[in-house]
Amino acid sequence: MGNFTYSDLMAMDLGKLGTAAADWKTMAGELAKLAASARDGLTAKSEGAQWTGVNADVTRDFVRKTAKEFGDLQSEAESIAAVLSDAHTELTAYQKQAKSLTEEARRGDPDHKPPDPGLFITDGPNGTVKVMEMLCTPEGTNQRTKDYMQYYAETLTGIVQHAAEVDAAAVSALRKSHGNDPNNAGHATYTSLDGEQLPRAKELASKGGKSNAAERAELQRLWESLSPEARATLWLEKKDDLVAAGVLSPTAPQVAADAGAGRHGSESSGFDEWLTKRKMEAIAEGADWKGMTDASRHMSHYLGNSGKPMDLPVDKMMEDVPEFKEYVDETVRLNQDSWRQQALDEFQKNGGQPVAIPVQARQKDGFYFAEDLDSNWFYAVGGTNSNVTGVVTAVPDADGKPKISIDYQANVWDRYNWDKDKGVDIGPLNIPDGDMAKLHRTGNAQEFDMSGSSSVKHYDLGSAQPNGDPLPSPDDSRDGRLNPGREQRQGRTDGTEPSRMPDE
Repeated sequence: MGNFTYSDLMAMDLGKLGTAAADWKTMAGELAKLAASARDGLTAKSEGAQWTGVNADVTRDFVRKTAKEFGDLQSEAESIAAVLSDAHTELTAYQKQAKSLTEEARRGDPDHKPPDPGLFITDGPNGTVKVMEMLCTPEGTNQRTKDYMQYYAETLTGIVQHAAEVDAAAVSALRKSHGNDPNNAGHATYTSLDGEQLPRAKELASKGGKSNAAERAELQRLWESLSPEARATLWLEKKDDLVAAGVLSPTAPQVAADAGAGRHGSESSGFDEWLTKRKMEAIAEGADWKGMTDASRHMSHYLGNSGKPMDLPVDKMMEDVPEFKEYVDETVRLNQDSWRQQALDEFQKNGGQPVAIPVQARQKDGFYFAEDLDSNWFYAVGGTNSNVTGVVTAVPDADGKPKISIDYQANVWDRYNWDKDKGVDIGPLNIPDGDMAKLHRTGNAQEFDMSGSSSVKHYDLGSAQPNGDPLPSPDDSRDGRLNPGREQRQGRTDGTEPSRMPDE
C-alpha cells in the first residue's frame, strides 16, 4: 500500500479493470447456465434413475459433487465480478477527483484579490502528495495560499491512500473468494467491497474519540466508501462512536478569506508597536469586564503570539446571535427536500432496507456578525465561513414504509487577522488603520485559525410528506460541555506575557 503513489493513480489505465469486471460478469452468467443444467438435468436424472448397487451409489455421489462444483464456480465468478466492478467504480471516481483537484490547483483563482497563484502537485515520500507554488515571489507565500497548499496536499494524499486501501481490499476479497485449493471452488462470497471494508470500519469506530489522527482519517475514507446499506448498518450500531471520531467533520477547504497581514516577524519592532500592544491589552481587559468574553479571549490570544488554533463554541454563537441560528436553519431548509429524495431513492433501490447518506451543504455567502447584531462576536470573529454536515437515514417503520431523518451539526471556521487598512476605536482608545496588522509583521502578535462545531441535532425529514416543524435549538451554553470560563481560559493560558518596552 505504501508504494502506491499519486503518479500511479493519475496514470492508471482503469479500462482494463473495467473489461475484466465485464468478462467475469459474463463468465458468471455462463456458469449459471451450466449450474442450472447440471442441477435440473444431470442431477435430476441421476437421482431419479431406477438403479441400485455400488456403481449407482458412486455415480450419484460423483454427479452431486460435480453439480455442486458448478454452483460453487458460479458463486465464485459472481463474487469476483462484484469485487472487480466495485473496485473499478471506486478507483475511477478517485482518479477523476484527483485529476479535477489537480487542475483546480494548477489554475488558481485569478479573479480573487489578490489572485490565488497556480500550484504544482507532485509525489511526496511514502505515498504522500507535495504541493508547491509554480512561481516564487519576493514577498513569500501568503496565508491564504498556504491554506490552499495544505488543503490540496491533505486531500490528494487522502485520495491516494483511499485508492491504495481499495486496491488492498479488492486483493484480499479476491484471495478469499478463490481460496487456496485450485481444485475446489466456492469459498468466501462478496456482493461488493463492503464485506472487506465494513469490519475494519466497525473496528475503527469502536475507538470513538480515543482514535488518533491516522485512524480518524482512515475511518472517514471508509465511511465515504461504504454502500448506503452498509453505512446504515455502521451508523445505527455505532452512531455515538462515529460522531466522537469526527465523521461529521467538514471536508470543505478551510482557507483564509484573504492573504493576511504578511509574514510574521518580518519587520522590526519599535516604540509605536509597543504602545499599540499596550492599548490592545487594555481593550481586551475592558472587553472582558463588559462581558465581551469571546472578543476578549480572541484578542488576548492574538497578543499571546503563539499562533495556536482556537476552538469556537458554535452552540453559544447560535444562542447569542439568533440570526446566525436562522442562517444555519436556512441552510438545512434549502437542502432538506433533495436530501430526503436522495435517501428515499436509495431506500427503494435497496429493497426497503435501512440506508445512510452523508451530506454537506453551505450557502454561497458566509455569515457576518455585524456589530449591531452582537458586538462581542463582531470583534471576536466578524465574517465567518460555515456549513452543515450530517447523515440522512431512511429506515423502515412497522409497516415497511420509510422514516427519513437527519443528524446534523453546524461547522464554523475563520482566521483571526487584521486587514492592513483596518483600525478600531473602542471608548477613548484609538488604534489607527494598519497598526493591528503591523503587530503580526513585527512579531508582537500572531494570526491564528479558529474553528468549531455545534452539538449534533436530530430532525425528522418526514415520511409521506416533508416535515415543516422548527429545527432544534442549540445546546444551552451554560451546561458543563460549553463552559464559557473554560473557553475564556483557552485564550489566556498560551504564554501571554505583559508587554515590555522595546529593548527591555
